[in-house]
Amino acid sequence: MLDILSITSPIYFIIGLGFGLTKVGLFSKLDMRVFGKFVLNLALPALVFKALSQRQFSEVFNSSYLLAYMVGTLLVLGVGYSWTRYATRQSPLTSTFYAMGMGCSNSGFVGYPILLLTLAPVAGVVLALNMLVENLVILPLLLVLAERGKGSGHAGKALAQSLVKVAKTPLIVGLLAGLAISISGWKLPAPVTQTVTLFSNASGALSLFVIGGALVGLPLAGMGQRVWPIVLGKLVLHPLMVLLCILALPYLGLAALDPSLRTGALLLAAMPMMGIYPTLAQAYGQEDFAAAATLAATVLSFFSISALLWVLQH
Repeated sequence: MLDILSITSPIYFIIGLGFGLTKVGLFSKLDMRVFGKFVLNLALPALVFKALSQRQFSEVFNSSYLLAYMVGTLLVLGVGYSWTRYATRQSPLTSTFYAMGMGCSNSGFVGYPILLLTLAPVAGVVLALNMLVENLVILPLLLVLAERGKGSGHAGKALAQSLVKVAKTPLIVGLLAGLAISISGWKLPAPVTQTVTLFSNASGALSLFVIGGALVGLPLAGMGQRVWPIVLGKLVLHPLMVLLCILALPYLGLAALDPSLRTGALLLAAMPMMGIYPTLAQAYGQEDFAAAATLAATVLSFFSISALLWVLQH
């Protein structure tokens, strides 16, 4: 168990450090936004570009991984939405954000540093595969549901706008550029590779520090009854659904996943929800339970991820 804690403890120590130093005022919430902007717009795109551009396309594009993670996540969204909408009689809009909390992982800010410590050779590839599913399928779908739930009647327009917006993000630009280099077989000049490497190396610790600082001030009191379904759905149901889809691959005539990719998919599914979850929820008036769920899931994920690593190890 000590070797498991040696992986997870540094991750959550850095998150705690970010929380503590922001709480005492050494850094501000505005600083966290600036750091987060650097990670999201420079460090993570450089990381994904590096991971893809230095590998052959056949190593990068794994249809079995994409299908298993996508279907597993869609199942979680379906369960989360249906349970909230029909069992607890919540509105379509609230149900959408319950489902979002259950099915959207913090792959870049929390997931990648853990992958780096457990699956370093394929960490960047796993992250890139997840980004494809999350940014091109899951988030656009949820934004369409949110627009329908709000009653705007512009679901198609919301889908088009979200796809255009996603296509312009540095992360997707880096991902597509890396795929282009991978397909072409080009070898980048050493100065370019070294520059990209310097930026990509900045993503791990800084992203965790940002998560810790962003947790300062999030409400939790009195939210237990509303938050626990989201937290259980994210930390338990999501990895279970992805596991079921991975196990089903051979029965569908598809190639089984390599053990390292299988572990990567389960770990990313077990991450707490994405950092922008409360921000997206705020735009639709759903920020109260979203912020509380983010705080609770991030804290409890130390124990759930440690347990998952122990199970995978044995």
